[in-house]
Amino acid sequence: MAIAAKPTQEIIPIKEIKDGVVILKDNSLHMILMASTLNFALKSDDEQNAIVLQYQNFLNSLDFPVQFFIESRDLDIAPYISTLEEAGKKQINELLKIQIREYIEFIKNFVKTTNVVSKTFYIVVSYTSSGAGRAEGLLGGILGGFSKKITSGSSQAENQFGENKLQLQQRADVVQQGLVRSGIRIVSLNTEELIELFYKIFNPGELEKEVVTRNA
Repeated sequence: MAIAAKPTQEIIPIKEIKDGVVILKDNSLHMILMASTLNFALKSDDEQNAIVLQYQNFLNSLDFPVQFFIESRDLDIAPYISTLEEAGKKQINELLKIQIREYIEFIKNFVKTTNVVSKTFYIVVSYTSSGAGRAEGLLGGILGGFSKKITSGSSQAENQFGENKLQLQQRADVVQQGLVRSGIRIVSLNTEELIELFYKIFNPGELEKEVVTRNA
């Protein structure tokens, strides 16, 4: 017996993205912070111990859950190759032109034979208000979607979102301050960056097609 495919809206748990906040269907709010890398192996023993101690203190200070997410993707060298090719065209010295062409071939062959990936590090900070889902749990069977239509877009809902976002932002600030002490830089993703991130996550094939098109 054939199984009917579910609509995309039922599979993706995201309800809305606005003001740099991801709102899930359970009405929980999430901010995503992008973290810089740290050359830990190049640090001295004292520096490594200090970083580990600061990170340990940061984790122990948290009174709310956080999620660490690492995105790994095959490294796209097409823009770098294009830059080298443009530099080669502008080069007057023939010897340097040859060296640039040989270097381009070396990079292409190296990437083909070696699994080169780029990694991006994210921290997900979440907040759920104590009243989230209460109306659905108590009145869901009676009022259903009718109550949602009444409150949707109301000033009360906007005020509630503003209050919840403030609580979420305070948590994000705690995470940022804690990681900065370990030498890690933190940037909060805005709405456009969040949309792009989730598009890549839910459409990995589209990214592969884009890379193939560039390299063709």
